[in-house]
Amino acid sequence: MKYNFDEIIPRRGTNSYKWDTAHEDDVLPMWVADMDFHTAPPVVEALRKRVEHGIFGYTKVPPAYYEAVINWFSRRHGWQIEKDWMIYTSGVVPALSAVIKALTVPGDRVLVQTPVYNCFFSSIRNNGCEFVSSPLIRVGNTYYMDFDDLEQKVADPKVQLLLLCNPHNPVGRVWTREELIRIGEICIRHNVLVISDEIHCELTFPGHVYIPFASISDKFQHHSVTCVSPSKAFNLAGLQIANIIVSDKERRKKIDKAINVNEVCDVNPFGVEALMAAYNEGEKWLDDLKAYLFENYCCMKDFCKAYLPQFPIMKPEGTYLVWMDCSALGKTSSELEHLLKEKAQLWLNAGAIYGEEGEGFMRWNIACPRSVLIMGLKRFLDFVEL
Repeated sequence: MKYNFDEIIPRRGTNSYKWDTAHEDDVLPMWVADMDFHTAPPVVEALRKRVEHGIFGYTKVPPAYYEAVINWFSRRHGWQIEKDWMIYTSGVVPALSAVIKALTVPGDRVLVQTPVYNCFFSSIRNNGCEFVSSPLIRVGNTYYMDFDDLEQKVADPKVQLLLLCNPHNPVGRVWTREELIRIGEICIRHNVLVISDEIHCELTFPGHVYIPFASISDKFQHHSVTCVSPSKAFNLAGLQIANIIVSDKERRKKIDKAINVNEVCDVNPFGVEALMAAYNEGEKWLDDLKAYLFENYCCMKDFCKAYLPQFPIMKPEGTYLVWMDCSALGKTSSELEHLLKEKAQLWLNAGAIYGEEGEGFMRWNIACPRSVLIMGLKRFLDFVEL
């Protein structure tokens, strides 16, 4: 491996949301989804050149930006995107919020598959809509879609959108082509539009392939809106850059208007430069990162098998998030989050924030040097042995 992901890079004192939100210096944060690695060297170099210019005025997004996105998704994922389909914005959450605003009216319903990324709920509520849950089905150490329940829920004429998480946060599924086809056919049959959050799309583990929902067919492309960003894969969340991809011209006009109404139509020069460098020159770094993240998961799996067998972890097929069943402790996930911070100096995400189906679970962020991961696991072990 060419890149050193074992390096410990101090982040406390850098106004890091992940590290500096915990005021106690001894708390180990393994919660919010950003990584503790340097980003790809070409990204750092591109940003260094931009800083050296010394002027940071309003940014015009150049043709090279669109070319970088188009070439990346064509080369890596076989998805042919056109420039006119793209709307840039400051992040995937603002993108989702704008899409909901554009394509619903207050009182409409939006379907989600719980447990799911907690910002889905706030984006729905903030636009005056109601969320409807079609819970995923847990089988052993993985989850599946409940297609019968899904069809029943989308048949409700008030359901206008389905928010798809592909790959799925927090359970780590990378949905197969067959699963995506089934969900698409159900939604098309009931005229429910699929809004696909594909922010974790680059982070897949061996044996699993990310399929862009919109790439499956022209019909699926027409019947969907996709939100993507290099932020998770390249650790760029603070640079505030994302893209909405929508082929339907009328929907695109509505979304573009909502982007402007929500005042998230401008991006900063660093996000633009970082995206181009990541997509044009960061491929080898990303491949090494994925290998390291998979090794981290294997390390955690072996540790839990040996020392924490009463706390099953789900098998992630992608992302860098591991979903752990902590129901053996008999506490709510909120209580457990508090106790872990207080007694073990370990910060994990409480599963209940991802929907009631997440109760009893905790979400681990394993995108850190392996020595840090092992430290977190040992703190958890010490806590449960108290």
